[in-house]
Amino acid sequence: MQMIFLDDPDRSEKLSGLYCRPAAPAAAEKAAAAILAEVRVHGDEAVRRFLEKFDGASVAPSGFRVTPEEIREASGQVAPEMKRAVRRALSHIRAFTRKTLPRNWRFSPRPGVIQGERFVPMTRVGCYIPGGTAPLVSTAIHTVGIAKAAGVKEIVAVTPPMKNSGGKINPATLYALHAAGATEIYRLGGAYAVGALAFGTETIRRVEKIVGPGNAYVAAAKKLVFGSAAIDMVAGPSEVMVIADGNADAEFAAADLLSQAEHGSGLEQAVCVSPSRSKLEEIRKCYLRRKQTLSRLETVDRVTENGLFFIEAENLKDAALIAGEYAPEHLEIHTANPSAVAKNVKAAGAIFLGPWTPEPAGDFTAGPSHVLPTAGTAKFFHGISGADFMRRSSVIRYTRKALMAEVDDIVRFADMEGLDAHGLSASVRRDGR
Repeated sequence: MQMIFLDDPDRSEKLSGLYCRPAAPAAAEKAAAAILAEVRVHGDEAVRRFLEKFDGASVAPSGFRVTPEEIREASGQVAPEMKRAVRRALSHIRAFTRKTLPRNWRFSPRPGVIQGERFVPMTRVGCYIPGGTAPLVSTAIHTVGIAKAAGVKEIVAVTPPMKNSGGKINPATLYALHAAGATEIYRLGGAYAVGALAFGTETIRRVEKIVGPGNAYVAAAKKLVFGSAAIDMVAGPSEVMVIADGNADAEFAAADLLSQAEHGSGLEQAVCVSPSRSKLEEIRKCYLRRKQTLSRLETVDRVTENGLFFIEAENLKDAALIAGEYAPEHLEIHTANPSAVAKNVKAAGAIFLGPWTPEPAGDFTAGPSHVLPTAGTAKFFHGISGADFMRRSSVIRYTRKALMAEVDDIVRFADMEGLDAHGLSASVRRDGR
């Protein structure tokens, strides 16, 4: 745990260290590269070996894919109230996604010229669903559900099997994947699953894009396969920042910090910023007291030791500037006027306004995807939306008269760049044969 106060002589250095955090460590990238090389060359056989090595399941390639019978069996194991929760959350996600979908459009910027954009869904995408330290049921609907709402026809889901299960997937995860619209589900995880999606194997056809969070090896693998397939982002461990004014509810803020600390890798970060030193101390005490009641205490303790920060700001505007430099995956604003504070934040994956908007609402039921940029990458990445599953094409049409008005300029650009055929392509339409 670190306390960073205004009068700390090394405050700037401490903040700079907080702002610069890697999404995927170099060691993870080296290991992922070796795994990917094996999958690219040896296909199913490499996947089979890694499935047994990393996930403890001895499964032939013919058994990689989950069967309809397994899906039906899993559905029968999920309590009705859990199914209702999944269906309600899916309805919220689909409604939000439909609002984010881009629409075809066109306009005429000058006589005889029509321009616009055309959007069509991707054909085949892959969704990675973590399952190592906790069954992330919600990620199934926050990836597959969005792809389905965007109109993708083939949605391939990969998720690691439960430990010591003989290759079985968590029933709730399997139910959620099916309900969300996955057309193929494979019991695969880690970097080797990313490789199978990106390169294809004898039994798994390659996809056009890979989305979804994962551990450091998954993040590194996604980075390395970019080009063989598109990716959503390179995401690291989860993180939350809470901006609290002097009147913020300390119990609320502490609980929300803990919600990220329990994720599982121990590399998560929980950051609280306030212009009130006494409020920071109050939240810290609440955090430590509440921490003792949690079941995943070992994980929370690791984050508490290495990833918990309390930062004193000069004022709320300064707090917003710190948030923008940190660019958190999740930003909660517990102030009297959260919207005013948010206006001064330049980057965040998702912003939660007010004390009644806890980050777990975004994780589970709100509607926008919880697959968000981490490690400061919110400065140039964004959370996935329906548009991320669409292909965009610009559309251009000229009449003869409109082209004749621009032929000379086209030829001049061709002359400047030494591209004779480019000039000919335009001038032949003016001069004829």
